[in-house]
Amino acid sequence: MSVRVRYAPSPTGSPHVGNVRTALYCHLFARRHGGTHILRIEDTDRARLVPGCEEEIVESIQWLGIEWQEGPDKGGPHAPYRQSERSEAGVYRQHVERLIELGHAYPAFDTPEELEEMRLSQQLNRQPIGYFGGLWREAGPDQAAAAKKEGRPYVIRLRMPRDKTLVCHDAIRGRIEFDSNTVDDPVLVKADGMPTYHCAAMIDDHLMGITHVFRGEEWIGSVAKHVWLFEALGWEPPVWVHVPVILGKDGKKLSKRHGDTRCLDYRAAGYCPEALANFVALIGWAPGGDVELMSMQEMCAAFDIDGLQPSPGVFDPEKLNWMNGQYIRQLSEERLAEAVQTYLSLPDTADYWLREEYAGRPTGEALLLLSNTLRTQPELAQQALALEQPRVVTLADFGEACAFFFQEEPPMDEAAVQKWFGQSHVPELLNSLVDWLFPFAESPNSGPAAEECEAFLRAWAQDHGFEKLGPIVHPTRVALTGKTVGPGLFELMAVLGPARMIQRARRAREFLW
Repeated sequence: MSVRVRYAPSPTGSPHVGNVRTALYCHLFARRHGGTHILRIEDTDRARLVPGCEEEIVESIQWLGIEWQEGPDKGGPHAPYRQSERSEAGVYRQHVERLIELGHAYPAFDTPEELEEMRLSQQLNRQPIGYFGGLWREAGPDQAAAAKKEGRPYVIRLRMPRDKTLVCHDAIRGRIEFDSNTVDDPVLVKADGMPTYHCAAMIDDHLMGITHVFRGEEWIGSVAKHVWLFEALGWEPPVWVHVPVILGKDGKKLSKRHGDTRCLDYRAAGYCPEALANFVALIGWAPGGDVELMSMQEMCAAFDIDGLQPSPGVFDPEKLNWMNGQYIRQLSEERLAEAVQTYLSLPDTADYWLREEYAGRPTGEALLLLSNTLRTQPELAQQALALEQPRVVTLADFGEACAFFFQEEPPMDEAAVQKWFGQSHVPELLNSLVDWLFPFAESPNSGPAAEECEAFLRAWAQDHGFEKLGPIVHPTRVALTGKTVGPGLFELMAVLGPARMIQRARRAREFLW
């Protein structure tokens, strides 16, 4: 059997982590088995369509490295791949009519007021909520014809069987049974003529030869209806794969309060697509062993349904940050500069850091400074990126981390100034540093190397009776960077160069007392 899977999003909102995980699993499974991955746009809910959402869906999964072989943009043997276009082409009509002919579907002319009255009655009598019958389920063809003649609007409902056990064989959870008497009659075709998910998705899955349906476990409550539709039409059902829900670390359903959930927000926040794909794949899937960092190729080779877990997956931001940092550290200096430049060139990067929740943070301004330096002084910027590479978590972190390299006067940490600049040896240290740097500044050759900077400070410490280097290194770092933490002092001194160091050492003397 040739594997055929589909990612079938509805363009009614931005794709989030749960959506793209389903797309990722489809991609991994198809690649593992040499099968076909289909992108199908389920856009029959016309009232809830969001302009630009389909484009965002495509952009999101492309950014993550997810591929598909058939879809609206690629065509294929089952085109069109938008359900609205398929509906206009009459793809679903013949199958719905067949269900009606077989007695498995019927028109229902209930008004919104009648449906609301039914729902309230069910609530008052503590009955299951839903359309379990009534006049139109049992109505004869003459009654339906008369209602149509009157011009009354109607929907087409699937007639669920009664006193029957419906069985779903879920690839993760095994056999799941449903008492058909507890399942209401779902709408197949709405009053506007558009098919619902229950109708269009199942018909398309059959017509497109889908072998495995990956979707969230929230659909388990509806799978009895889908099992019955396949059975009513005499079709072989696909393998159902209901992947676990994603929870926050607090055990509650993932939401905005747990961090960004919109896929492209992670791009704007500075996450690498390889890291996010790796992280998302492991929320509910265990490849075996202790391996965590996996390339897309490695995940494709390892992915199997047996590794999917029935229990909820947990979205752990700390693990994502760790993983993203690891991916950043694996980049060569050249690829790192390219990744940062690409990140800074994205229009949604600036928009993201201008959001109200980030007001007052210097991230946006620092990223702009980094962008300008990459353009005007690429060598300096790339050297700064390389020094900060072992310390950052996201690409956005490079902005603030590298800012002191490029600023004319980096802000001084008041606590650091209080701690280190009041010591008696610091004025002489800064004067000696300036004197030592002058010949380098006047020479056309490059400034001192990191080894020379280290040798100078160690010699100064020894000459002035310091057994440890800390009292020398810390005030020097504060004078040159304005803070007490950062990359190796000797390496950053080599990157700053003599002119900048002289300027900053002189400025630091203004803070002495």
